[in-house]
Amino acid sequence: MVHDSTDNPDDSARKSRQAAANDAPPGSPAAPDVDPATAGGDDEDDALLPDILEESGAIGEEPLATGHEAIERAVRLAPTSPGVYRMLNANADVLYVGKAKNVKKRLSNYARQSAPQPARILRMIAATVTVEIVSTNTETEALLLEANLIKQLRPRFNVQLRDDKSFPYILITGDHWAPQILKHRGAQTRPGRYFGPFASAGAVNRTITALQRAFLIRSCTDSFFESRTRPCLLYQIRRCAGPCTREIDFGGYTTLVREASDFLSGKSHAVKQELAGEMEKASGELEFERAALYRDRLAALSAIQSQQGINPRTVEEADVFAVHQEGGFFCVEVFFFRTGQNWGNRAYFPRAEKTFTPEEVLSSFLAQFYDDKPPPKVILLSHEIEESELLANALAIKAGHKVEVTAPKRGEKKELVAHALTNAREALGRKLADTATQSRLLDAMAATLSLPHAPKRIEVYDNSHIQGTNAVGAMIVAGPDGFVKNQYRKFNIKSEGITPGDDFAMMREVLERRFKRLINPPEEGAKVKDDDFPQWPDLVIIDGGRGQLNAVREIFAALGLTQVSLMSVAKGPDRDAGRETLFMPEREAIKLEPRDPVLYFIQRLRDEAHRFVIGSHRKLRKKDIREAGLQEIPGIGPSRKRALLHHFGTLKEIERASIADLGKVPGVSAESARRIFEYFHPQPG
Repeated sequence: MVHDSTDNPDDSARKSRQAAANDAPPGSPAAPDVDPATAGGDDEDDALLPDILEESGAIGEEPLATGHEAIERAVRLAPTSPGVYRMLNANADVLYVGKAKNVKKRLSNYARQSAPQPARILRMIAATVTVEIVSTNTETEALLLEANLIKQLRPRFNVQLRDDKSFPYILITGDHWAPQILKHRGAQTRPGRYFGPFASAGAVNRTITALQRAFLIRSCTDSFFESRTRPCLLYQIRRCAGPCTREIDFGGYTTLVREASDFLSGKSHAVKQELAGEMEKASGELEFERAALYRDRLAALSAIQSQQGINPRTVEEADVFAVHQEGGFFCVEVFFFRTGQNWGNRAYFPRAEKTFTPEEVLSSFLAQFYDDKPPPKVILLSHEIEESELLANALAIKAGHKVEVTAPKRGEKKELVAHALTNAREALGRKLADTATQSRLLDAMAATLSLPHAPKRIEVYDNSHIQGTNAVGAMIVAGPDGFVKNQYRKFNIKSEGITPGDDFAMMREVLERRFKRLINPPEEGAKVKDDDFPQWPDLVIIDGGRGQLNAVREIFAALGLTQVSLMSVAKGPDRDAGRETLFMPEREAIKLEPRDPVLYFIQRLRDEAHRFVIGSHRKLRKKDIREAGLQEIPGIGPSRKRALLHHFGTLKEIERASIADLGKVPGVSAESARRIFEYFHPQPG
């Protein structure tokens, strides 16, 4: 959604429930072995699955009779107008919040003892001792009040939206002659233009960084701006035009701000064409430094669009919701489309009894979701909900414009919903695999490997190199909640005496650096630790056979490590997954059945370590291949090189491109696209 702050009615009603405590990734610059790329994650898809609400046994007649009596008392005093009712138990805890067009009629349905009711409703009635009622003028007001009360009170028998956070926006300020670009949460009261919402703070940070490179808009505060006597570092690295010291005049800076606003408003193609034209013009006039500036700006815009993934052709502004149910859990995936661009997606795992239908969960979820957020013009759903018209009217009142709520049946809108539904299914599958069964897997691993207890911290190590060059080691960490990515570490191999390709020596350096740091920790305050997660591993896993295991045992013995369990994983014949052999000290080799869950878990740990170390290795290798450039790729001559650079702007953006994106460049065939991609993404041996 793009709008000025003055276009928002009732800003106070949309105040953020909770600002993020720390949006920046928790990097650890003091530690040389930290990979900043994995030191912290965005707040996307980080919610834990809720506990399943277990159904109790049979409900006795006496509690049911007591509950019916309490509801009958409320019926006698209930109005026949719209309103909201709350059912409370003996401790005055709210059990359920509901709304009705006719409160008296709705409560009468609960009071009828002969009426068939689901077990969930019967349990709620049995626990009810009193009912509180609030009248409203319209059913729409009742819907809004119900959603607000559910979010505040979190009743046990309602669908509950969990992990609800305010969404970040990009703000280009309008209260200064040199507008500032920044991330914004909360009430949109500051003058300026707001663009969003974005699915996560990380998405906003990445976009703002790219926009600074593309449009050179300042990000500093007004007080910092006014105090400058010379340009800051951002000007030196070409991420700001330097309006603070008049390195650019008012007209030139206004043009940059207009271009940035146009790009965020959906006019990206026109902006890119304009920049490409200016680059060609500067190049033709032999002003190569100015041409390089336009080239870098084009590359930054390409980076933004490549991160957005799917972009609709006919949908200008919409939120897409898809719900998937599996194993007693629900996942609602939300995609945000504004100005024809995809601003990201987020998965939610609402708390709801498994007897709820997907339609019921989605209906309740939507009302709570927009309780403190401005709705778009169109809301697309994966399931038809009964109260779509009522919800549309309620949201239209909040937004001040017409809101359409629909479950599309065909066309691009249907494709967007199907894409969201696929993401919901996959997100829930990941959570079920990573969270729901994790404790059982750890218990089974302890039993299978004869560990003293279920491990709370598992560390897995791996190395990567190509014929000894760009050697790097890596450590990944797993625990009761799955992979703990802010604990991952990479180790650039530094020892000069290591023979190229000597995996034993590389592993020795990695483990010595890792455990010497644990044995002799840095001075307190040098690095912030996560006190809730253990720093010492219970189990160390390495990739290799008996020889690697014995080598690591020697290292541990030299360091005096006796309390850490050790295991190596040898690949099966022909590297077949499922035929691995496990080695542990003073034990015979362990062969598990191919379908054993513990073996599958160990494979996942090993594969995650391999993925992480390969990624770290590629970063090192790219520093070398950047020096060689595109000339080293067979079949890529000057014409194709020029076309690629004109399309992407820089070699770095060509490296990031997918095969499909490379194939869109004029003159680049599918085979050439494949060669370029494989050149930048080799498989280390």
